[in-house]
Amino acid sequence: MKVVFLDASTIDRADLDFTPLRAFGSLTLHQVTPPDKVGERIADADIVITNKALVTRDALANATKVRLVVSAATGVNQIDLEACKDRGVTVCNVAGYSTEGVAQHTFALLLNLVTAVDRYSASIAQDWPASPIFTRLDHPVTELAGKTLGIVGFGSIGQAVARIGTAFGMKVVAYARNESAPDAAVPRVAGDAFFSTCDVISLHCPLTPQTERFINRVSLALMKPDSLLINTGRGPLIDDHALADALRHGEIGGAALDVLSVEPPPKNHPLLATDIPNLLITPHTAWTSQEARQRLLAGVIADIRAFLDGRPIHHIV
Repeated sequence: MKVVFLDASTIDRADLDFTPLRAFGSLTLHQVTPPDKVGERIADADIVITNKALVTRDALANATKVRLVVSAATGVNQIDLEACKDRGVTVCNVAGYSTEGVAQHTFALLLNLVTAVDRYSASIAQDWPASPIFTRLDHPVTELAGKTLGIVGFGSIGQAVARIGTAFGMKVVAYARNESAPDAAVPRVAGDAFFSTCDVISLHCPLTPQTERFINRVSLALMKPDSLLINTGRGPLIDDHALADALRHGEIGGAALDVLSVEPPPKNHPLLATDIPNLLITPHTAWTSQEARQRLLAGVIADIRAFLDGRPIHHIV
């Protein structure tokens, strides 16, 4: 049995133990695999593990031995599911490993926006001892208590974010879809009212044809001029150009993103322009706590073991 991990460096800081994977057979750990090398590297593999490396129909064309592709992530958009189905290849993912870390990062971003911690911290090196007092009022600071937090996608991460928001004294509502289940503790708000009444909107929904560019020129125009947008979900949930323009023109108060529509982003990505105010971007690090990465690896191992035992547990295809 040959196991190939196409991009192990995406989950490992030399602090994870891959020994259990070796119990399944020969293990090859590639740190990174460019798209044009995937087909070559999985040609004689039985099991393929990928976090971001693209497993396409072309890459699978000559990989006649592949029986299982495991996404070392919750999402499977890096894997051609139709091609796997056509070839009888099982696809599994790992769910629930990063819930607390992503919720924590969501509030790290939000707290930076409302307290300007990053800008005030930078000012220490720039301005002291020139400033006459050790207090500055250059950047506005606001409180979360009493504000309305709107959550889009009320799964495990959305619920964890709601719990933290409640602890900060925020009023929490969830975006209402047709299939949303009623929840007495967290009201559902539909359509235009959701965008116009929330002080903070945080995105935690999956990327689907229905949610792509969920945040667009229309929805941004409905938001309050001092409202804040947080995205720790998927980059394409936001129309990049629309958000850049909304921030430049003061249509919303600020945004903080852990994901972008293209990763890694090209230099000309619209949200990397230097003239966009009140925008924070982190490089897809919300899920990267050591605890979360350890749970992720354990989930990959469990998926492979279950597959070999004839009982795949996170079966996508």
